[in-house]
Amino acid sequence: MDTSSMTKKELKEYKKQLAREEAMRKIRAQEKTPFLMRLRYKYLTFYFLKQVIWALFRFVLLVGISYVILQPYISKIASSFMSKEDFTNVRVLLIAMNPTLDTYKAIITENDYFQALFNTTILSVLCGISQTLICTIVGYGFAKFKFRFKKLLFACVIFTMIVPHETIQFSMFMKFRYFDFWGIWDGFRNLLINLKDMFSFDGGVGAWYDAMVAAFAAKGIDAGFMDVIFSNPAGTIYSFGNMLNTPLPFAVLSFTGLAFKNGLFIYLMRQYFNGVPDELEEAAYVDGAGVIKTFVRIILPMSVTMMVTIFMFSFSWQWSDTFYTGLFYTNNKKFILLPNIVKIPSTLDTKYISQAAYETAIRNTCGLLILFPLVIVYLFAQRTLIEGVERSGITG
Repeated sequence: MDTSSMTKKELKEYKKQLAREEAMRKIRAQEKTPFLMRLRYKYLTFYFLKQVIWALFRFVLLVGISYVILQPYISKIASSFMSKEDFTNVRVLLIAMNPTLDTYKAIITENDYFQALFNTTILSVLCGISQTLICTIVGYGFAKFKFRFKKLLFACVIFTMIVPHETIQFSMFMKFRYFDFWGIWDGFRNLLINLKDMFSFDGGVGAWYDAMVAAFAAKGIDAGFMDVIFSNPAGTIYSFGNMLNTPLPFAVLSFTGLAFKNGLFIYLMRQYFNGVPDELEEAAYVDGAGVIKTFVRIILPMSVTMMVTIFMFSFSWQWSDTFYTGLFYTNNKKFILLPNIVKIPSTLDTKYISQAAYETAIRNTCGLLILFPLVIVYLFAQRTLIEGVERSGITG
């Protein structure tokens, strides 16, 4: 058929008609082909064999990876329900023959689980909120403002991610054990000592000293530290700056952006704000909004997802932290946290049974009790967490 005189529309319809006729011809030819012949043409081919091998390989790979990941958790959960008799029974491998909750009850009651859960939750939430706010502000500054030594300061932020925390462990301990902000307290102490040496206690500083002691006594406060200030200039006065066994070290590190993984949080926020168009801020500036109003009214609502991601990271790392909590809380009885409950309760007698396996199971049960709240939080925040990581621009 001559198609040279056809219009584009007619030519298109003609090609569709030819395609339909060709499809019908193949269907009629296939109907005449025997069933076994059609099966052979469809399945006994190299392409089909390649697809089957690839599907089997993926299945075996996924099953193997799932087993490696889930098997430790399954074995720990199963052993947490075993009784003492199950650990001496050679027939018990994974499933308990006498399941019991005695291990959970002993850990919860004797190891002060709920008190540790409350303390850890409060500490993790406060650290997470403060670190999220500070890292958001710092990340926004690095992303949107130009100032001197910007690259050098950001390199210092990256450097905090590289340096192992163990290398500065002793210096951090001493800093918070004898905390003195820029030497202000030490200078004030030396000033008082010099005044005390210059004047007698009969008048002047002496009268002030007596008045201070009387004021503290009226409030029921021991004024013994006043004697420490004047009588020992060598160093015991530094007990005034002892921040150990208090939340103050965590507050100082969080509000200065130097807490655990804060360098990573600042980097993530900087990457996120780099993807925010500058036109949004410029439009706000044209409408009369300042930097702070633009940040609070426009930038923060846009970055809620990323801030939730940062909070989740900070919360989970603080929840399971043993480095900083062990460094700053030298007295575990004063402020018990979840990592401190990993110990053997006295009611669980491990003396006359398979001691190593039973004690390991008890400690694993403590770990499960620590991990369980994090799993609950992750189930509710999983979508937001993944979305925040994707928006940060981090790949690989």
